[in-house]
Amino acid sequence: MLKVTSVDGTVIAYERYGDHGGDPLIVVGGATCDRAKTRPLAEGLGAHLPVVNYDRRGRGDSGDTSPYAVEREVEDIAALVDDLSDDVVLYGHSSGATLVLHAAAAGVPARAIVLHEPPFSADTDEDRQEARDYAETLTALLSANRRDDAVALFFQTTGVPAEAVAEMRHEPWWADVVALAPTLAYDSAVMGDLSRGGSLPVEVATRVAVPALVLSGGDSPDWMIEAGRAAAAALPHGTHRVLPGEGHVPSPQTLAPVLTEFIARR
Repeated sequence: MLKVTSVDGTVIAYERYGDHGGDPLIVVGGATCDRAKTRPLAEGLGAHLPVVNYDRRGRGDSGDTSPYAVEREVEDIAALVDDLSDDVVLYGHSSGATLVLHAAAAGVPARAIVLHEPPFSADTDEDRQEARDYAETLTALLSANRRDDAVALFFQTTGVPAEAVAEMRHEPWWADVVALAPTLAYDSAVMGDLSRGGSLPVEVATRVAVPALVLSGGDSPDWMIEAGRAAAAALPHGTHRVLPGEGHVPSPQTLAPVLTEFIARR
């Protein structure tokens, strides 16, 4: 395990995979993910290209510093890039893709970015209000230290039926997710649930100057594919690609050649 210190003094833990030449790919996980959860993806991709897998602040072996701000997570990525002393490509999954979008717009030096299914709300009053309601309820639950209920709320909001969530509470991995519950508020902030109802931040996307590949799973819901298409259209150098047979969580076997080809062309 390697470590780097961010601007505000927070220690960020990371690991490297793939002893290959070329620019490293930094994997930025989404909600409920620490680097242990993204490790299978990092290891799979590491068979084809150099990969950096890290714990976002508040997760795993990384530290945390209050108060939280999206800008601090952008600084964490910048500190990683500086520590690597290489050109990098940023790969973000789900809400991690939105964090990558913010990092690229802020000028974190990456030569390309990949956004995998950023879960932007549809641009309707109903969907924006649903995102705001989620953020407000989540904040209340975490303030009351009801972490189990906060995690249950997250899964139900993503479409998992309440009955299935009740069963999930008895799974051995549930406690690990509950430990990450406070960071659900971080992902909600990254998504802009309160500020803009979780919709695509077009003004942020238009500031991204580097090539961007936006990926969607062919088996994902239509709204998710449309969110990816809209994100690619808002990016000055964006391209949208659908991965047939894949859902929200991609297989390394499918993803590796797509990323390798994209990186080689850049």
